[in-house]
Amino acid sequence: MAHKSPLPKTFYTHTIHFIGMTVGALLAAFAIRVFLIPNDLIDGGVIGISLILGRLYGNEYLSLYLLGLNLPFLYLAWRYIRRSFVLHMLAAVVLFALFLSLLEKLPSFAADPLEAIVIGGAILGAGVGLIIRYGGCTDGTEILAILINRKQGFTVGQVVLFINFFIFAGYGWIFQDWHIALRSLMTYIVAFKMMDIVIAGLEELKSVLIMCAEPEKLSKIITHELGLGLTFIKGKGGYSGEDRDILFIIVERLDLAELKEIVVREDPTAFMAIETLHEAVYGRTAKIAKRRKSKKSLAKRLISKKG
Repeated sequence: MAHKSPLPKTFYTHTIHFIGMTVGALLAAFAIRVFLIPNDLIDGGVIGISLILGRLYGNEYLSLYLLGLNLPFLYLAWRYIRRSFVLHMLAAVVLFALFLSLLEKLPSFAADPLEAIVIGGAILGAGVGLIIRYGGCTDGTEILAILINRKQGFTVGQVVLFINFFIFAGYGWIFQDWHIALRSLMTYIVAFKMMDIVIAGLEELKSVLIMCAEPEKLSKIITHELGLGLTFIKGKGGYSGEDRDILFIIVERLDLAELKEIVVREDPTAFMAIETLHEAVYGRTAKIAKRRKSKKSLAKRLISKKG
C-alpha cells in the first residue's frame, strides 16, 4: 500500500489559517475605520500608537504607521522567538494594513459613544482573536512582553498592561482630553474580553482530581452516569505512605455539580480538587459512554456484584 503524502493536509491547514487571519484582519480593520476613528477611540499596543499618530498627522497613513512600528518587533521575533511565527505575524500585519487602506472611505457609524465602544470593541476583539487563534499577531508589544518575561520574570500580561497604561495616559495628555482616554480604555476592555472568547471559546472546562476509598467503583459510576472519560493516576499518601489511585477528570461546567453530587453520594469522605482549564486539546475524537437511563439500577448492580 502506497504511503500517503502529508502535504495535502499541511496545505489545507495553512489555507484554513490564512482564511481565518484574513477574516480577522478584515473585521479588525472594519472596526477601526467605522467605529474607533470617527469616535476618537484607540486600542492598546502598536495599534493604539498608530491611531494616535494617525490623529496627529493624518489617518490616510495609518497602514504605514502600523507596518513601520511593527518592523522592529518582527526583527526581535525573528531573532529570539521562532521564524515560523514571524511569517504568520508578517502575513497578519500586511493583511491588516491592506484592509485598513482599502476600507478608508467607509462611512462612519454615527451613534452614541457607548454604542461605539461596545460594538466597535466587540468587532475589533473578534477580529484580533481570529488572527491570534490562527497563529498570527498584529501587536508587536506582545513580542516585547514575551522577551521581558524570559529575561526579567514579569508575566506577559503585566508587561502589556504596563505598556498600555502609558499609551492611554499619553493619549489623554497629548490631546488634553481624559474622557477619550477613558472611553478608549473601555473599548480596549471590551475588545480584550471578546478576543478571549474567540480564542478560548465560551465553554468553561474544569479539571477534577478525586481521592476516594474505592476509585474503581466510583470510576464506573461516573463513566456510566455522566458519560465522562477519566484517567487513573498513581499516587501515594504523604502521611500514611499508602499507595492509592487518583481519578483525573475533565468536565464541562454544567456537569460539575452532578459530578460532585455523585462523588459525595458514593463516598462522603472523598477529597476533590477542582481547577479551571483554559483549554483542552484532544488528539482524536473520544468515544463517550452513553448515559444510563436509570442511575439507581446501575448502583444496585454494582453493589450486588460486590456482594
